[in-house]
Amino acid sequence: MTGRILLAAGVVLAGSLLAAFAQDVESGPKVGDKVAGLKVYDATGENKDKTVDYAALRRDKATVYLFVGEGKWDRPVFRFVKGLDEAVNKELEGVYCVAVWPTDDEDKQKEYLPKIARYFETTALTVSRGKDGPKDWVINSDASLTVVVAAKGKVTARFAYNSVNETEVPAVMKEVRKVAKGKKKEE
Repeated sequence: MTGRILLAAGVVLAGSLLAAFAQDVESGPKVGDKVAGLKVYDATGENKDKTVDYAALRRDKATVYLFVGEGKWDRPVFRFVKGLDEAVNKELEGVYCVAVWPTDDEDKQKEYLPKIARYFETTALTVSRGKDGPKDWVINSDASLTVVVAAKGKVTARFAYNSVNETEVPAVMKEVRKVAKGKKKEE
């Protein structure tokens, strides 16, 4: 009996440690918050080579904002962003993705982002001044990636990851579909 209790306690402890290790970070505005201004340099999107406020431009439209942690753009993050881009492009009409690179080295990002643009169809690759991101977006610099889903000027979902890859795309798409109801692409 004591052995079973110890084994059960060990399993619970191991599960807790794994969950804590893989636990997502707190990052981004809270669900229900008004979407704050997002003035960025658009390196590749529909406003290429312009500084724009994407929150104002997208105001009531379904939009997915992705904030890439400085120095955290790697193959798994790329696979997630590419997978999300493909899913949105394939399934949904009028939904737009805006990927933001908060950085202290804007020139470096402005030069780099057009080089990777060919991999994305519906995602604007943008640069935000300052490695901590826009203040009102409450981006945690420990997060590899922060994803904010918005529609009608409000945050409808948020996700923040210490580590992410394409296996997380379905959970995000579930939330994106909710705000894009009735906007499926015609086959």
